[in-house]
Amino acid sequence: MTHPSLRARADRAAWEADEALLVARLHRLGLERTVPVELHLNRSVMVSVTERSVLRIHRGFAYGSDRVLRAIVAFIAPRTPRSERERARRLLSEFPAESYVPVRRRRRQPTHPTDRRLVGRLRRLYAELNDRHFGGALHPVPLRVSSRMVTRLGEVTVDARAHRAVEIAISRLHVVQDGWDEVRDTLLHEMIHQWQVETGGEPDHGKRFRRKAREVGITPAARRAVGEAIHMIER
Repeated sequence: MTHPSLRARADRAAWEADEALLVARLHRLGLERTVPVELHLNRSVMVSVTERSVLRIHRGFAYGSDRVLRAIVAFIAPRTPRSERERARRLLSEFPAESYVPVRRRRRQPTHPTDRRLVGRLRRLYAELNDRHFGGALHPVPLRVSSRMVTRLGEVTVDARAHRAVEIAISRLHVVQDGWDEVRDTLLHEMIHQWQVETGGEPDHGKRFRRKAREVGITPAARRAVGEAIHMIER
């Protein structure tokens, strides 16, 4: 077992390495060197400029492509045309920065017997979709039913550095309220993100994602109408 103080130092070293690399790349791509940069883990506001003119960026952007980082530079530059700034904003909103942050393992609560049955059905559905739409090429990942997921239908956690998915979670409320036809589409959505990562891409909602989504017959978007509401599929 790693001593807590050693783990904390390792976490801090990794954070500082991400920050240094990100700042260096942003400078290379045109960010003025006088602009201070801070990393954060706020999932609600990914990129912002404070009143003190500090550029605050979610840590996950340290693993973004040059195209994504150029969008940050364009987004905050005062002379960027409105149309270009809007394109940059859309690109940044599509980039799943939180998926690139190392996940700290937490002690799991015992799985409710009903959820074990749901997870079993999800596994069978996953295997069927993997064979049908991905030629069985996706590596099986742990599946989880989340009782805490209320505003989202599902999400995938990835280890971007290892090019693999760590887990796919589906909202328990989604399963109970919306039925298995809708759950199938949500699971397939997350599996496309897994396919993106395992084939060396980024788990975003860009052209490659939309092309694959249309190919397998699901809505190519980060949000989907279910019943009378618009739901976030993941973020």
